Amino acid sequence: MIFSNATAEKTAELLLQINAIKLNPSNPFLWASGWHSPIYCDNRLTLSFPAIRNYIRDEFVKHIEATYGKPDVIAGVATGAIGIGILVAEEMGLPFVYVRPEPKKHGRQNQVEGFLQKGQNVVVVEDLISTGNSSLLAVEALREAGANVKGMAAIFSYGFPVAQANFEKANVNLNTLSDYEHLLPLAVTKQYITENELITLHDWRMHPDTWNVAVK
Repeated sequence: MIFSNATAEKTAELLLQINAIKLNPSNPFLWASGWHSPIYCDNRLTLSFPAIRNYIRDEFVKHIEATYGKPDVIAGVATGAIGIGILVAEEMGLPFVYVRPEPKKHGRQNQVEGFLQKGQNVVVVEDLISTGNSSLLAVEALREAGANVKGMAAIFSYGFPVAQANFEKANVNLNTLSDYEHLLPLAVTKQYITENELITLHDWRMHPDTWNVAVK
């Protein structure tokens, strides 16, 4: 779920302004998963715009404290959420760790990088939620390290039903600054897309795994 409607709309507008979110129904993007998609989201771009990254940082801090309370540690999911996670931790005066997709093959073979004690309360910061699989692997690694994961805060979510099911199954509370449902009407109003393109984007959202077949 989103933290607030006002935050969701403002965040979506900022992401569109800097092309962190690109909408191109007529020339779909190819995701690493093999899905064809009329939308591509790269929230790393926010780090290159000081006013926007500071807005995202401040909204995270405000809503994390209101939703989860002040944790002991902020954790970022590598690699996309390391930058914004550090900014949030710094603003909150908290330690920061980050979680690799898998343990290193050498050295100490860490998956959680940084100092983390068993029993500490952790809020996980993520840049983007699609199916939720990679994000939840980070939560699993933190739990295996003895952390008490209070929840996850992400910049944007596509809102796929499979993601919601995955988070519920893992018993992880997810809140986001913005999401697909708040993005689309704003994109029409600001003339990033037409009404016809809106229909295409809604169709993709319902069946993202087979949509590439439908548009051929």
